[in-house]
Amino acid sequence: MAAQIWYEGDGDLSVLNGKKVAIIGYGSQGHAHALNLRDSGVDVVVGLRPTSKSVEFAKEQGLEVKSVADAVKEADVIMILAPDQYQAQIYKNDIEPNMKEGAALAFAHGFNIHYGYIKPTEDHPVFMVAPKGPGHIVRREYAAGRGVPVVVAVEQDPRGDGWAITLAYAKALGALRAGAIKTTFTEETETDLFGEQDVLMGGVNHLVECGFEVLTEAGYQPEIAYFEVCHELKMLVDLMNEGGLNKARWSCSDTAQYGDFVSKVVDESTKERMKFQLKRIQDGSFAKEFMDDQAAGAPRFKALQEKYSHEKIEEVGPKLRAMFSWNKGAAADADETDSFTGKIARAQVQG
Repeated sequence: MAAQIWYEGDGDLSVLNGKKVAIIGYGSQGHAHALNLRDSGVDVVVGLRPTSKSVEFAKEQGLEVKSVADAVKEADVIMILAPDQYQAQIYKNDIEPNMKEGAALAFAHGFNIHYGYIKPTEDHPVFMVAPKGPGHIVRREYAAGRGVPVVVAVEQDPRGDGWAITLAYAKALGALRAGAIKTTFTEETETDLFGEQDVLMGGVNHLVECGFEVLTEAGYQPEIAYFEVCHELKMLVDLMNEGGLNKARWSCSDTAQYGDFVSKVVDESTKERMKFQLKRIQDGSFAKEFMDDQAAGAPRFKALQEKYSHEKIEEVGPKLRAMFSWNKGAAADADETDSFTGKIARAQVQG
């Protein structure tokens, strides 16, 4: 069955007329949602902790900023864009006690609803608008008159207007310019986590690291190894985005294609391990492991961040990228190569 996809003509911005939208958090997604909605004519307030470093930044952008509790009190739609691990506590302390009767609750990821860390009462509409790209791209594409695709879902619809609000929000975000695909909170959460863990992050990142180590341990120059296993990856991914796997293969040499077809690095055993990881996502084991670690102060998470920010390839990559004039921002990248953990921490604080 073909997916349901909505476009620009399917959303009605007037649905949000007279409604106040509270954006909770002002990190990567938060700033994009707040600014895009504001520029679409929506009445927006940003909810932040008074001590957040993002307060002044949001005000500099001309946005109204209040405490989370005060922003929620006047909001008809509340979009929670704080990091997953903080959402339940923010909801319990500042959102749930202050929500207006019938106010809609919105998310850009289904994690907390799907796993039951947040349980709104049945009188509140609950929907999701999840951009398929980082916040700075969501903002950049909107400003350029384009949009980033989203997946959308409605979990609770007590009044029957859940989809109208969802599509209006997606239109204000600029997403309907690219398209909104219908999904569910369950499907979005489980496929998103699976993609991150087994292909996009846990797959590609570790594949690149292993390839780099195999070549350098065999005596090849680190700079050459970096180009072969990391730098050229963007070219291949761009080709996939343009025309799928077939275009990526067709664009490469016959030698490369043949090597692709006969390679045994990714095989049925890889698929079996993926199935195991998917089961952990589906039964909540991964979510519990992550949330328990976060509740304890994230000792394992922090240790892993530190470990993986100092992989051998991360010692070569920034220095090599900084050598090339065509690589904009390379110097800044090289300067920050040893502050990966700090950058992540600052991004989380912004929420």
